[in-house]
Amino acid sequence: MDQSVIDSIVRWPNVPAVAGWLSLSSRGEWRLHPNGDAEQGGPGVGVSNTQILSFFGRNYSNEGDGRYFFQNGPQRVYVRLDAAPYVLRLMPENGTLLTHNNLVVKQVRRWLIDDLGNVYADTDLGPGRIDDRDLFLLADLLVDDLGLNLLDRVEAGGQDSPPGLSLGAPEKEQRFPALSKFAPLSWVPSQKISTEMKFIANPGVPVK
Repeated sequence: MDQSVIDSIVRWPNVPAVAGWLSLSSRGEWRLHPNGDAEQGGPGVGVSNTQILSFFGRNYSNEGDGRYFFQNGPQRVYVRLDAAPYVLRLMPENGTLLTHNNLVVKQVRRWLIDDLGNVYADTDLGPGRIDDRDLFLLADLLVDDLGLNLLDRVEAGGQDSPPGLSLGAPEKEQRFPALSKFAPLSWVPSQKISTEMKFIANPGVPVK
């Protein structure tokens, strides 16, 4: 978090938090909601200014109760999450797994797949969802303990998955170290993902 933002919180500690003004899309795009309709599912408008995007990313954080927010100076702005707190991209040029706000994931601890075929990762930074544009690349890197790659595993479904199913590709450790260790795989209904991963997808301002 920017030092100027931290200083502003100290200087004005009682600025009320707000919700409904900012969302994070399923592909990691920040969207503003000038009408305050994020909580009602409004689409919002995209942000193209690189300085603003960088400011959002540096000052994005979370509370212990699962609410994620952007700290806009002294004011906390709760964020509607259309997929997960982090949207994850694979960067082949340097072998990293990167969050939408340019943080490097060091380890995936658990994989989750929902009934819509979305792939989620419990990482050292927190809960994330793989950008759907990177699923084919991820499938090339990961196999389960039956030798099926990720897409084959999704097509096979979760009902017949053997106990202890895990994904990983130790032989490709040099390509993506964050994926080098085997991690358990769970199948979770899409409506239960946020509960399972302990985040609040559409947070309002908490009542004190």
